[in-house]
Amino acid sequence: MKMNAYVVGVGMTRFGKHLDRTLKSLSAEAIGAAVADAGIDIGQIEAAYMANSAAGVMSGQHMIRGQVFLRAMGVGAIPVINIENACASASTAFNQAAAMVTAGAYDIVLAAAVEKLYDEDKAKSFAAFGGGVDVEAMRAQVAAARAAAAASPEKAEGGAKGGTIFMDFYAASARDHMKRHGTTVEQFAEVSVKNSFHGSLNERAQFREALTLEDVLGSPLIANPLTRPMCSPIGDGAAAVVIMSERKVRELGLQDIAVCVVSSVLRSGLDHDRDASGAAELCAADLYAEAGLGPENLNVIELHDASAPAEIMAYETLQLCPVGEGGRFIQTGATRLGGRLPVNTSGGLLRKGHPVGATGIAQIVELTEQLQGRSGARQVDGARVGLAHNNGGSLGGDVAAACLTLLRK
Repeated sequence: MKMNAYVVGVGMTRFGKHLDRTLKSLSAEAIGAAVADAGIDIGQIEAAYMANSAAGVMSGQHMIRGQVFLRAMGVGAIPVINIENACASASTAFNQAAAMVTAGAYDIVLAAAVEKLYDEDKAKSFAAFGGGVDVEAMRAQVAAARAAAAASPEKAEGGAKGGTIFMDFYAASARDHMKRHGTTVEQFAEVSVKNSFHGSLNERAQFREALTLEDVLGSPLIANPLTRPMCSPIGDGAAAVVIMSERKVRELGLQDIAVCVVSSVLRSGLDHDRDASGAAELCAADLYAEAGLGPENLNVIELHDASAPAEIMAYETLQLCPVGEGGRFIQTGATRLGGRLPVNTSGGLLRKGHPVGATGIAQIVELTEQLQGRSGARQVDGARVGLAHNNGGSLGGDVAAACLTLLRK
């Protein structure tokens, strides 16, 4: 959808393990920061789109999550829309909030997301991901992925050891990419090396250690060919943005800081032939057409690197390089800070972390700060156009949800 809405305030907690924090305290920190960043009073917010994926499983908080979190901050009466859409929950909330501002329903809207996935009971944490697939077909899918891993040339033991079922799926996709296009494990590992460098510069990232190629390749195997640094961690955290109409931006004199939401496209996955476009590819085509821009116009990207191979494949999805060339593209250095098109300057999901329901808005926070020129040591020079790419769930041979957003200063 072509948009006419503006991000004027952002806020985000550090991502990581917050066993001593509550969902209320994390959301309050991020929302309070976003409201202060916008220079408004929280009472000026006219509606709130609140995202979360796993609170029902992790804490038993169902149905009215957003109202609970906002009421703890003294906010009531306004419409609160609760959104759950797997890993794309936050980007979906952002998409819907920006759409309602574009439609003229509201002038000032909050889009916020919070997640707590760490628990003393680790089995509960991993079980939270189990609903992100067709649960009736899940056992068959996992069995097939593990059988393929066990039969691979490396003879590595199949199955995600210490990871979620999604790592089995990512590993299967990685092996297929290697077979079809000659992509190497070293090329996948380069993604983790790059993103660890970016994450080392981000004080809100879950992991701050810069890794070498040897570090990545020498780490424990999770699901062949993925080692631990090639897999995104679970995490806790919150992110929030304040979105305004053009009229309100002008009225409040915020033109100098406002970042325009040019387009945001949300699609569900679909059944399709192996080489046909899936949800994310269709989103990318729509996004570029609506914006009148192409990949050559982008300056910075935050994409869904839930695994290192997922970033390689996203390069192709977003038309940054031809299909099959993603592995070679990472080796050019184009997507590293200082390169032609830096990707995941935040550290990405691999290093910034992946509190599932909060990830999509965290991407918007990073891009907004990049376009405003306030990203410090990881600032992309002259950044004016940024793209966020966020997927959620798995259904059949496609993601369950995909959301892409284009921002411009």
